Amino acid sequence: MPTARAFWVREPGAGEIRPVPLPTPGPDEVLVRTRFSGVSRGTETLVFQGRVPANQYAVMRAPFQEGDFPGPVKYGYLNVGQLDDGRLVFCLYPHQTAYVVPASAVHVLPDGVPPTRAVLAGTVETAVNALWDATPRIGDRVTVVGAGMVGCCVARLVAGLPGVHVQLVDVDMERETVAGALGVEFATPDTADRRRDLVIHASATSEGLQCALDLLAPEGTVVELSWYGDRPVSVGLGGAFHSGRLTIRSSQVGTVAHPRRTFAQRMALALELLRDPAFDALIAGESRFDDLPDVFAAGNLPALCHLITYSGE
Repeated sequence: MPTARAFWVREPGAGEIRPVPLPTPGPDEVLVRTRFSGVSRGTETLVFQGRVPANQYAVMRAPFQEGDFPGPVKYGYLNVGQLDDGRLVFCLYPHQTAYVVPASAVHVLPDGVPPTRAVLAGTVETAVNALWDATPRIGDRVTVVGAGMVGCCVARLVAGLPGVHVQLVDVDMERETVAGALGVEFATPDTADRRRDLVIHASATSEGLQCALDLLAPEGTVVELSWYGDRPVSVGLGGAFHSGRLTIRSSQVGTVAHPRRTFAQRMALALELLRDPAFDALIAGESRFDDLPDVFAAGNLPALCHLITYSGE
């Protein structure tokens, strides 16, 4: 049987490249040869560090994960590859040089979506789901706290609504350039506008969640996208939280937040939205597949998408 190679978290804090068997595709399966994959720093860093809470092991399984938390585990979900007929496809598959999956698990890239940008499909899908949960309205004052991959995708999408004023808030002033490329206003927590109708939080910090609450107008809502792993979260619920009738609502991509859409339809929409070249601003750096163990171990991944390139083996 031929083999491929895959990145595994051997144990918390240590990764390795392993050979894996590559089965012959069945009648309803396809062979995909990976061209690019993307590292989602937030979730994948928590997995690499072994910080998935035990009571969330089942919930946090990736679609084609092998092994179990905290390790050994093969984890990831931003993969763009090529079929034998030349078509480029996106799949929620880990970092692996080639793989066989059901044909229904791959999504052909629309015309005008380059493969490097397409690795963002899983993140844009998360942003779409978040906005279905958030239900922003025309003319709303919307703030996104946390200018990482998810926050930036949300900001770009919500800015497309007529009359919406969007601010992207982050403590890192270097994110101002990215905000400009996305066509949204940038602010730090100290300079951010107050009395916002909707705040979407994606910084994965207690400080960011507190900032999000502090920015709300009375009757406003924070939609919480951050996943904290096993870290405790502390916010002050005194002050205006009760008198202002503020709301914190969770959003998680594992459930489709639209009653008349399927997982496949949500992914198809995400890929169509990636025709927008502004999303290229979210690709920040690249590494070779063979270097993945060192890339994760170094612990200095950017908050945006880190692109992994494959040699075409």
